[in-house]
Amino acid sequence: MLGTETLHMSESAPSRDELIYDWNTEDASPGPAEKIQFDDETLRDGLQSPSAVDPSLEDKVRLVHLMDELGIDTADVGLPGASAKAREHITTLVKEMASLNITANVACRTVLTDIAPVAEVVQETGQPVEVCAFIGSSPIRQYAENWDFNEMLRLSKEAIEFCVKEGLPAMFVTEDTTRAHPDQVRALYTTAIEAGAKRVCVCDTCGHSTPAGTRAVVSFVRELVDELGVDVGVDWHGHRDRGLGLINTLVAMDAGATRLHATALGVGERTGNTEMDLLLVNLRLLGVIDNDLSRLGEYCRLAAEAIDIPLPHNYPVFGEDAFETATGVHASAVIKSLAKGDTWLANRVYSGVPADLFGLEQSIQVGPMSGRSNVSWVLQKHGVEVTDDAVARVISKAKESPRLLTEDEVLAAAAGS
Repeated sequence: MLGTETLHMSESAPSRDELIYDWNTEDASPGPAEKIQFDDETLRDGLQSPSAVDPSLEDKVRLVHLMDELGIDTADVGLPGASAKAREHITTLVKEMASLNITANVACRTVLTDIAPVAEVVQETGQPVEVCAFIGSSPIRQYAENWDFNEMLRLSKEAIEFCVKEGLPAMFVTEDTTRAHPDQVRALYTTAIEAGAKRVCVCDTCGHSTPAGTRAVVSFVRELVDELGVDVGVDWHGHRDRGLGLINTLVAMDAGATRLHATALGVGERTGNTEMDLLLVNLRLLGVIDNDLSRLGEYCRLAAEAIDIPLPHNYPVFGEDAFETATGVHASAVIKSLAKGDTWLANRVYSGVPADLFGLEQSIQVGPMSGRSNVSWVLQKHGVEVTDDAVARVISKAKESPRLLTEDEVLAAAAGS
């Protein structure tokens, strides 16, 4: 009951804009001034998950092709200093990318022995590879490691200058930026930029940051870059130890980050990283990107299989439960929408994410909270006559069940067997 005020719509079919009042647009930011890029960390940080297995090279190649189709700009394809096998896989992936739009980068410590193998990969493949040279930046890390800050500056300068000398595009990465002192962040980034770094990466390595903290640190770095008057990109790399990975990444973009790091399903060190799939979904719904995401579900499923990390049933958008309902009221609204011949309506009436935008569809099932609409829909779908007795038998069985019925169980109950 709506009370004394009611919704006023025209007698004819309402426009789509009339059907959803979007509070998300109230006081929303104007969006990024620059084109947003994406860096996929699945094959590096994702594989640092304690539960992950190292995928076969074939699966890595398949994932890179899907990343490319989704419009992802760059992919971190590993740590060349880790092993001969890692370098072999990196080399193969870099060669594979020669025919794609996506390009490769690799993670290296700010030591020349880590970076030198990248120059060899470039020489062998003839393809560019960006070096992501990283060093810890927080006081707590410095204390634990017994690091001298002046020595850190020297190593950073030496590493970036070596990249420049070898013709390797370099991004300077400060681990644990979100717990680092602003004066030291300024000194590290200024040193790296003056040495020739083309990008800098702000990292929430321990998942410490809140949205307010993310905005503060990215704004600080953005202002520093502008103050130096250089054409240097700002990246954001966030973890989700507090469950804030995705929202922090959206805030980082709003604060001036122009390339966003994420992994398939959010896999990664400890509890993982920002979820690349959900990041793309949200930016598509916000109108920031218009990438074709119809194969995004395939990307999620392949990553889950290749890394051997299950895709949870209740995972947003791409889990089995995302567009499935057995609740009578919800199912009834979806069914009535489909009866109008309006799939646009059916995909939005009880969903904040339109299934068809991502190559998916609504699914109506029968369970303990189902009503006549659910049962009728399933029976009609299988060409079974919908009678009061058949519906009653199915509902009776469903009410006794602790779970959803399979379609075979629905059909058997309807037949009285």
